[in-house]
Amino acid sequence: MGKDSSDLFGALFDAQKVNRVVPVLVPLPVPEAYSYAVPEGMAVEPGSVVQVPLGPRQVIGVVWDGTDDVRLDPKKLRPITLAFNCPPLTREMRAFIDWVSAYTLSPPGLVARMAVRAPAALDPEPMVEALRYRGGEPERLTPARARVLDLTRDEMPWTRSGLAHAAGVSASVIDGLVKQGLFDTVFLPPPPVVALPDPDYVEPRIEGPQKQAASEIVENMQAGGFSASLIDGVTGSGKTEVYFEAIAEALRKGRQVLILLPEIALTASFLERFQDRFGAKPAEWHSDLSPRLREKVWRGVVTGEVRVVAGARSALFLPFEELGLIVVDEEHDPAYKQEDRVFYNARDMAVVRGRIGDFPVVLVSATPSVESQVNGQSGRYHMVHLPTRFGEAAMPDLHLVDMRRHPPDRGGFLSPVLLRAVKKTVENGHQALLFLNRRGYAPLTLCRVCGHRFQCPQCSSWLVEHRFKGQIQCHQCGYAEKTPEACPECGTLDHLVACGPGVERIAEEVEKHFPDARTIVMSSDLLGGVKRLRLELEAIAKGEADIVIGTQLVAKGHNFPLMTLVGIVDADLGLANGDPRAAERTFQLLSQVTGRAGRTGLKSHGLLQTYQPQHPVMQAIVSGDPSAFYEREIGEREKALLPPFGRLASIIVSADARADAEGHARGLRAAAPRVSGIAVLGPAEAPLALVRGRHRFRLLVHGRRNSDMQAYLRQMLANGPKVRGSVHVQLDIDPQSFL
Repeated sequence: MGKDSSDLFGALFDAQKVNRVVPVLVPLPVPEAYSYAVPEGMAVEPGSVVQVPLGPRQVIGVVWDGTDDVRLDPKKLRPITLAFNCPPLTREMRAFIDWVSAYTLSPPGLVARMAVRAPAALDPEPMVEALRYRGGEPERLTPARARVLDLTRDEMPWTRSGLAHAAGVSASVIDGLVKQGLFDTVFLPPPPVVALPDPDYVEPRIEGPQKQAASEIVENMQAGGFSASLIDGVTGSGKTEVYFEAIAEALRKGRQVLILLPEIALTASFLERFQDRFGAKPAEWHSDLSPRLREKVWRGVVTGEVRVVAGARSALFLPFEELGLIVVDEEHDPAYKQEDRVFYNARDMAVVRGRIGDFPVVLVSATPSVESQVNGQSGRYHMVHLPTRFGEAAMPDLHLVDMRRHPPDRGGFLSPVLLRAVKKTVENGHQALLFLNRRGYAPLTLCRVCGHRFQCPQCSSWLVEHRFKGQIQCHQCGYAEKTPEACPECGTLDHLVACGPGVERIAEEVEKHFPDARTIVMSSDLLGGVKRLRLELEAIAKGEADIVIGTQLVAKGHNFPLMTLVGIVDADLGLANGDPRAAERTFQLLSQVTGRAGRTGLKSHGLLQTYQPQHPVMQAIVSGDPSAFYEREIGEREKALLPPFGRLASIIVSADARADAEGHARGLRAAAPRVSGIAVLGPAEAPLALVRGRHRFRLLVHGRRNSDMQAYLRQMLANGPKVRGSVHVQLDIDPQSFL
C-alpha cells in the first residue's frame, strides 16, 4: 500500500532522493508543519497524503510545501510510515488551505484535516468479484437454473448477488452452477458513485429574463479565468435553471462542479431537478451520509470520476482534481458559517477558492446578503437580476396583521384575521403554511406559585418544553429531562405553566380550530430525522397536507404547488436581540418564507402578525420593494463602519471558572496594541454566559475596512497572558453570531 502508486495512478509520484526531510501537516492545533524523514524507497511530493507517527499514535498527514531542511539529520527524525495510494492535493488546494489558515488564524493542520476526512478512501477500492458464463449445460436443468443461464449466455459478467436478484433465485443456485464449472471468476472495477451528468441531456426550459441571465453567466464561463457573479431574483424566478446552464458549460469544458447548499440533507427536490436536467444526480456530501458513501465520494472527487458534487459547507474542502465552477445557492444563509474549530464562512471562502483556482464562482439568492449587494453595486461582482417569477406567476399579496388591533383569543397566538384566511384556504382545497422559527412547545416553563423558571444546569438558557417527546430540553448543549409534574422549588403540583409559543403549541391551537384538517409539523428536532423530513416534504408537495406548521426548514427553497397562504406567527421574533444583522436576517427569512406561496401561478397571500407594523423591515417586505430596504440597511452599515464597510473579529474566552475566563479576557484587553483605526470593545460576559458548564467572556475587535485585523490579533495574542488550565481562546474573523 503506497509503493504501487505508479502502477495505479500513472506515476503520480516522482522518484525522490533517499533519506530526505519533508514538512508534514498533522491534525493538531499547532502553528506549523512537523519534520519527518522519508524512508528509502518511498516517493512523496508536496500534497502527498501520508501516515506518520505522532507520539504513540499513527495519524494522517499531508506533505507540505517548503524546502528540505538540510540542518536536520534524517536519521534523528521519525520516518513517514506510509504514503497512501491516492493523488496528492493539488497546488491550488494547498494554496487555498494556507489562505484559509492565515485569514481565520486557524492552525493549518486543522484546515488540511478537513480535506482528508475520509481516511478509508485513501487507498483504491478493491475490484469487484463477478461471474462470466463459460459455456456448457448443468447436469440437471431446473427452471431456476434455466433463468440464470438465459441471463448469462451473452457472456456479460454478473456479480453473484446481482445475478441471483435478476433471476429471482437463491444464492445456492448460483453456487451450484459455479461448482459445475459453468462460470469463470472475473474482476470488475468498482461501480461509480453516480452516473456521469450529460450537459445536453435535455433542452433547457428557460425563457425571457431567464434566457438572458443564463447567456450572461455562460459568457463569463466561456471567457475563462476568475469571475464572481450574483444571481439576484425573486423566489420562483428560475434562478436554479439559470445556474444549471453555467454547470452545463463547465461540464462541456471538462471541469468539475461544486454546488453548495445550506441544507443539503433536505433538498431531495433539488437533486431530482438536477437529474431531470442532466440525466443523473450529483454526488452528495453532508453529515447524513454513511461513512462508506463518504469514502466513495471523496475518492471519486480526487480521481476526477465524480464530476458534480452538491454539498453542505464542508464540501468546499473536498480535494477536486479539476474544479472549474462553484455555485453557492442561498448565499445569504447563516448555515454557511462554521463555528467549530475552524471558524469560516463558506460563501466567502468559495470566492477565495475560485480566485486561487482561476475559475468562476456564482452566488445565488432571492435575498442577497448586504455584503454581496455592496460587492455587486461596486462592480466586484457581476450582477444578474431576475425581477419576475418564471412563467409570469405572480408574487403573493402581502399584508401586515397589527396584533394590537386584532389580538388572538385568550391563551392563543393566531389572530382572527389569520384564522379566517386559513379556513378559507383549506375550504378551497389549497394549503396553508404557518411559520414560527421556534422549536418545541414553549420556550420557557415556570411555576405559578413561586415563580421558579426551569433553566439548564450547564448553560445560561431556559429549558424548552418539547411536549411531543415529553421532556424539557436545552437547545445549547442538548441537556434534557422528563417534563416534571411538580415544581422542584416549592413542590406544588399542577401549577407549571408554559410561556410563549413553539411550533408544537401552534399545532395544538390549529387542531382546536381545524380538527378535520390534515396537519404536519416540520422541525429539525422531531423523531425520525432527515428521512422523516424528506418524506414529509414529499407529502406536502403532493398535496397530502392541508396545514403545514414549520420552522426555518420550510424556507429553504422548497416548491409546494398547492401552497397559497403563508402566515407568519411572530414576524417580530428575529428583531428582539442585539445582533447588528437582525434586521437583514429578519427581512431575508420572512421574504423567503412568504415566497413559498403561489409558485405555480395560483393567486396567493401572505399575512405577517406583528406588534411593530411601522418597522422598516415590515414595510419593506409588504411593499414588494427590497431595494428600499437594502438602501437603508447599507446606509446604516456605512455610517457605523460595520461590514462590509468595516471589519469585525470576535474573541471568546471560556473557562471552567468564571474568574479564570474574566481574568484572561482582561489580560488580552490590556495587551491589545494601540493602532489607529482599530478598537477593542469589552471584555463583557457573552449573552450566553454559560454553555456546557463553561463561563464565557467576549471581546469584539472593530476596525476600518483596510485594517490588518489578522496582524493585530496575532500581536494581541502574543503579548497577552499564556493560556493555562481550562482556559480556551476562540477567534472568529467576520463573526455572524453575537451570542
